[in-house]
Amino acid sequence: MMLPYRKDHVQGLWEELDQWRDRLDCKGPLPRAWVGRLRRDLEAEAVAASTIMEGVPVTVDEVRRILAGDRTVEVRSEDRELVEGYRGAMSFVLRRADDPSFAWNRELLIGLQDRVLAGKWSQGAGRFRTGTRLVVNNLAGAVAFTPPPSDDVPRLADEMCRQAQAMSDHEHPSLVSAWIHVATAAIHPFGDGNGRSARVLASLAMYRGGFKRAEFTSLEEWWGRHLGDYYGAFACLGSSFDPEAEVTPFIEAHLAAQLSQVRALDLREQVEGRIWIVIEDLVESAGSDRRVANAAWDAFFGRDVTAGYYRSLTDVSPATATKDLSVAVAAGLLEAQGERRARRYTGGERLYREVGRALGVEIDLSNPHRAREAIIAVLGERLAKGAVDTPGTVLEHVD
Repeated sequence: MMLPYRKDHVQGLWEELDQWRDRLDCKGPLPRAWVGRLRRDLEAEAVAASTIMEGVPVTVDEVRRILAGDRTVEVRSEDRELVEGYRGAMSFVLRRADDPSFAWNRELLIGLQDRVLAGKWSQGAGRFRTGTRLVVNNLAGAVAFTPPPSDDVPRLADEMCRQAQAMSDHEHPSLVSAWIHVATAAIHPFGDGNGRSARVLASLAMYRGGFKRAEFTSLEEWWGRHLGDYYGAFACLGSSFDPEAEVTPFIEAHLAAQLSQVRALDLREQVEGRIWIVIEDLVESAGSDRRVANAAWDAFFGRDVTAGYYRSLTDVSPATATKDLSVAVAAGLLEAQGERRARRYTGGERLYREVGRALGVEIDLSNPHRAREAIIAVLGERLAKGAVDTPGTVLEHVD
């Protein structure tokens, strides 16, 4: 077997992942608007993390607005295309994952990488690499690994796919996910986009194995916040490609990261789900349409809202967007800054005051950032201690 591993070393980790899947699949119904908003936020954070890790100069907020279709984001066109390309690659593999005839093969790899690079032929999109390709640790700025010669890439890519196909029949999905990740990184089949392709393939393996919730397919965001752990996990490959290198350490790190991510996202979903319901009810009580909760939500978390971004989220006309945002400003939920096309909307004092009051958290209104952090911290602590009702009892109105 190429890049062997010892699965007995990580059995406890995948068994805990199974327990988490069972627990999360048994959650009660959640408001559709909230589920959609959570999915969009997690997607933006995963796309941002993976592209930023490869040196694309964008922020999470810019990625969020790009993915929402806001054309006013001031990002270079080539960077916007790479952001959209990564999202397109994720969509591509998820469509393929549900195909009854799905198979791990080189065309899947090439099609994925082509989308990751937004079809940029000059960067090697849609084809295996030629020549030598060195792997550089972006944190240390030094060569960390020498992949196999380019002449060996087609054969090794086919072998990787053959093994992934065989593993899918008898191994836990998390093992397939971790192994395809490290194997893609080791072979480094492309001139560019290898890291992003490897991370998308890892998500694909989890999805194919029945772990379809975003908690299990958004590991990019975790790696992006733990780059030292991420690059360190590849040390088991050595300094140059060796098909006999044992990759158990990487698989263990990968599964541990999966568990850490799912625990963090579970608590985050509980905290933010309660905040969303309070904001939605607050917007409605202020005489606004419930869709305005999308603007108030971003503003609450310190993200500027533009009319164009709001329209992208809610699919309303410019006139309706202007009316919605004006009503929210009049109600004190939002504050308008700037004029005309430069206008931005931020959180109003009433937004923080009422959210804090509804959740029973004392806050300092003189500093919106501290107010938000206080609400999140107190609510998170209560939930972690079990001092707040379960999601099924709080999120009881499904529209």
